[in-house]
This record gives sequence, structure tokens and C-alpha cells, in this order.
Amino acid sequence: MAPAPAEPEAEATEPEVLEAPPKFRDRLGKARSLLATYVSAVLSRSGIDAETWDDLEEALIRADVGVATTAAILDDLRSKAKEEGITSPDALLEALKADLKGSLARTDRSLTFEEGAPNVWLFVGVNGVGKTTTIGKVGLREASRGHTVVMAAADTFRAAAAEQLQLWAERVGADVVRGAEGGDPGSVVFDAVERAAARGADLVLADTAGRLHTKVNLMEELKKVRRVAERPPARVTEVLLVLDATTGQNGLIQAREFTDAVGVTGVVLTKLDGTAKGGIALAVESDLDLPIKLVGLGESAADLVDFEPEEFVEALFA
Repeated sequence: MAPAPAEPEAEATEPEVLEAPPKFRDRLGKARSLLATYVSAVLSRSGIDAETWDDLEEALIRADVGVATTAAILDDLRSKAKEEGITSPDALLEALKADLKGSLARTDRSLTFEEGAPNVWLFVGVNGVGKTTTIGKVGLREASRGHTVVMAAADTFRAAAAEQLQLWAERVGADVVRGAEGGDPGSVVFDAVERAAARGADLVLADTAGRLHTKVNLMEELKKVRRVAERPPARVTEVLLVLDATTGQNGLIQAREFTDAVGVTGVVLTKLDGTAKGGIALAVESDLDLPIKLVGLGESAADLVDFEPEEFVEALFA
């Protein structure tokens, strides 16, 4: 593929120093408040009755866990309560928390990086979920860990995305590769890989379109971008689906399309601090069978953090 002319970028500088990451409990107040009424109702009873199960079901569904996932969780909890002789509300809630943690248990949530060639991490998702901002924050994280970053502004159908990525690149101390507005996204990724190989950079972060203003099918365009990104000397080691937690269950339908089209390897769940429906994290993993790797707990770069299931569940209930 012939390289597209890249616009000049600002000279690379040292990356900003990240602040300490926030605690989940400090940022999930909205989700915890939604559950608090139901938790209090359960704990106020002397035993476990039909209303207890109704309260737990309503709490999980209102938290956007989803009907099917809620049913599966409560079926397991009923079995455990019977097998272990659980009769007190306190013990039942502890068992529920243990089950939720178990449902989120995965061996590896780390971002995959392989030595020896430029790694490409593709970021996909619909417009408005925070893709470009997420790339900037990830770039700052990885640069602070010693990686040399090149950013690819492959959402050529939205000029504001390229401008935003340029600003982040300056903060990160990264190169940024841009193409002509409305140009071929694959060419931008190709150029970014070539730039990374030429300058000894080891990580390419590629923004992609969430909507096209042409007759080209979005998923077909993304498949093409991935094929280009996989050409030597680069390798695609992550395809990260960025989801807005505030959209809840509505985002899962679109998420399945991206997953089927480009082989998503993990999820970045943004704006988790801004929603009362924190249970969407459980729905994402259950429905999509994908690990949540990063979550957004605020506006600053330090607020994009690794997803910690135990800390997440405890923050919802305490």
C-alpha cells in the first residue's frame, strides 16, 4: 500500500508524570447508592425469605447486570445457600459478593505486549464513547512505563479526532501520524507502523472510526485496517473495544458487532464513575465473554486504571 503523506508533528517531549490512581470505592458512589436501599432492606430482615430474593433480583437488574446474567447469578446463589446452610442475610450478601467476584475471575487482564517488533493496539468502538481520549491516556501510561509510542490518527472521517490525538501526543511525548481528511485509514496505520520501525518505537496506538461518512461498511473498513496493521514488521497484540458505561445494555449490541468483525481481545469501560449502573461490568464479561482490562474512573489521565474485580465488587457494596 502506498504511504499517505503525513502531516508534520510536534517534536517529541518527555511524557507527563501520572498522579496516583484513584480507589474504586472513591469513584463508584453513584452505583453504590443505587444498591444501598436494597442492601439495607435485605439486612433489615431476620432471615431469608421471598422478598429477600426479590430485592436482590431488582437490585442487580436496576444496576444493569442484565436479566439473563442476574438469573444465573441468583440461581447459583440459591444453590450455594441451600448447600452451605446459609440462613442469615449477612451471610447471604457475603456469598453474593463472593459469587460476583468469582464471575469476574480471569487469569490475565494485562495488556499484551511482545518484544521484538512494533506492537499495534487497535482501539475500536462507536463515536462518543471516549476512544481518542482513552488512547491518549493509555499512551501516557505506557510511555511512563518505558515504551516508545507512535499514535495513528486513523479516524480520518472526523477531523476533531486527529486534532485531539495531536494534543495527546504532545502530552505523551509521542509521534503522531495523520492522513488527509476522509483518506484511507489503512494508509495511516501503515505509515504509523513504518514510522515506529524506522524510529525504534515499540508501540503503535491506532484510533479508528466509529462511523463512516461514506458508503463503505464500517466493519469491513475495520477488517481492512486490521489486515494492514498485521503486516510485518508489526504485529497486532491487542484490539480494545471502548465502551461507555453510561449507555448500559444498549452498548452491548454494538459491542457484539465489533467483536465479531475484528477479533476484540479486551474491553476498556469508560465513564464508570458517572453511572449508577455499575453492574454493566458484569454484563459485559458475561454477554461478550471478554475481559475488561481498563476502566475509566474520572477525567484525568491517572483515572484510567486496571480493572480490579475484588476492589470493584467491594466498592459496590461497602
